[in-house]
Amino acid sequence: MLKTLLKKQMAEIFRNYFYDPKKNKMRSRGATAMYIALYVLLMAGVLGGMFALLAVGICAPMAAAGVGWLYYLVMGLIAVLLGAFGSVFSTYSSLYLSKDNDLLLSMPIPVRYVMASRLLGVYLLGLMYSGVATVPAVIVYWIVAPVTAGTVVGGVLMVLLVSVIVMVLSCLLGWVVARISLKLKHKSFITVILSLLFLAAYYFVYYKAQGLITLLAENAAVYGAKIRGSAYLLYLFGSVGAGDWLAMVLVTLSQAALLALTLWVIARSFLKIATATGSVRRARFRHKAVRAQSVQRALLGKELRRFAASPNYMLNCGLGIVMLPAAGIALLIKGRALAQLLDDAFGAGADIVPVLLSAALCLLASMNDMAAPSVSLEGRQLWLAQSLPVTPWQVLRAKLEMQLLLTGVPLLFCALCAVIVLPGGTAEMALAVVVALLYTLLSALAALALGLRLPNLTWTNEITPIKQGGSVMLALFVNWFYAIALGGLYFLCGRYLSAAAYLAIFAAVTAAVCALLLHWVKQRGTRIFAAL
Repeated sequence: MLKTLLKKQMAEIFRNYFYDPKKNKMRSRGATAMYIALYVLLMAGVLGGMFALLAVGICAPMAAAGVGWLYYLVMGLIAVLLGAFGSVFSTYSSLYLSKDNDLLLSMPIPVRYVMASRLLGVYLLGLMYSGVATVPAVIVYWIVAPVTAGTVVGGVLMVLLVSVIVMVLSCLLGWVVARISLKLKHKSFITVILSLLFLAAYYFVYYKAQGLITLLAENAAVYGAKIRGSAYLLYLFGSVGAGDWLAMVLVTLSQAALLALTLWVIARSFLKIATATGSVRRARFRHKAVRAQSVQRALLGKELRRFAASPNYMLNCGLGIVMLPAAGIALLIKGRALAQLLDDAFGAGADIVPVLLSAALCLLASMNDMAAPSVSLEGRQLWLAQSLPVTPWQVLRAKLEMQLLLTGVPLLFCALCAVIVLPGGTAEMALAVVVALLYTLLSALAALALGLRLPNLTWTNEITPIKQGGSVMLALFVNWFYAIALGGLYFLCGRYLSAAAYLAIFAAVTAAVCALLLHWVKQRGTRIFAAL
């Protein structure tokens, strides 16, 4: 029974390798093998290779300084962070709030088997993520440092102990996330905010970590003495891999006790969380007048509510809503330094600054492409939009207006901040903003047109049209090409045209293409939508 449940659990985690959500059927054996091979290549080859290079860079100086334990401490902490953050959300959704909890608990299956299978799934997933860092670290240490029985046993034990720590942290953090999620009312916005904060923290740590690790490797003996004196538990943890038998015994016993405590707590709370339905708000009737809305406003509201209800939709197709204001605020803070850098690179009063500004605004705005999957997201409910007493153009216009509204307002804010800070003539800056606004219209029309030409209405998971749809991919490439061409062609045409003339020509061409696309959407596009 436990083997069957564990097999089911792992099949759910790696479901996309066996099942094609686009075609709503199982993949062939060859396709499954190819996907698994590609995943192994990415995890073991790319990520494992990155951590192996890091290990090679810091192992030799630390081993030569006699602080091999510090090397294992650094690599072990990196593996713990990678494993915990890599598996915490899977733990939250698979261990505590899985969608098949009611089905499994209604069957004649002991609760301990259900819990054990999910715990094993969490452990194996954490072992996979942490092993990407710990296994290369152990192999590099065996190559660089002298190999003894203690270092061999300690290296193997280090991989296992790190995986146990990852499992404990994943269970703890997953429990916290599960408890919080049961109380949240606006889960989609909270998910987006947490995802953005995680991305910001990741890039901050990524850019700072290399310098800190280099400094630690260069002064290994000094920092090693400080850590050993003030944080002895960390010293014991690192000493496991370096071959200290006493540290192996103490750390193993402590981790076994921590694991036993974690399992005991989960056993007591698992059934309560797994069967919880969250807080139910009591509804009270309040008599209030309902304001009539125009058809177009009602359709736009429907599109905005669909966008706000999906974290995947917001994160993958609306990142520019956050990046554009953030870039504007950054310009207000660091604008003087950027202006000085541009003056040093291109000369004081250079005409290229407005062109680069317009290209940068277009590039940031290209992160918004919510119109591309909007038609596909109607899915099997498309008949509702087609059966309403509205024209197809009104439905498509609402999808177009959503992207224009959510992109145009942040873009204007960012452009205003840039105009205040960056150098440039009035005419050139005005044309730069006009080109960026026309690009916003062009990108929305192009995304909607591609969404009509490449619809996917048979998806079973909304992430399929949002991330894997051909319309989304083509829209991104077209948007990037426009932004790069806008900035790059000026290096060829700048000797013949002024910035104002160049931007005016680009604005005229963009406006003409917008007119053609708008005519196509209103004529051919509406017929395609009606016939879907």
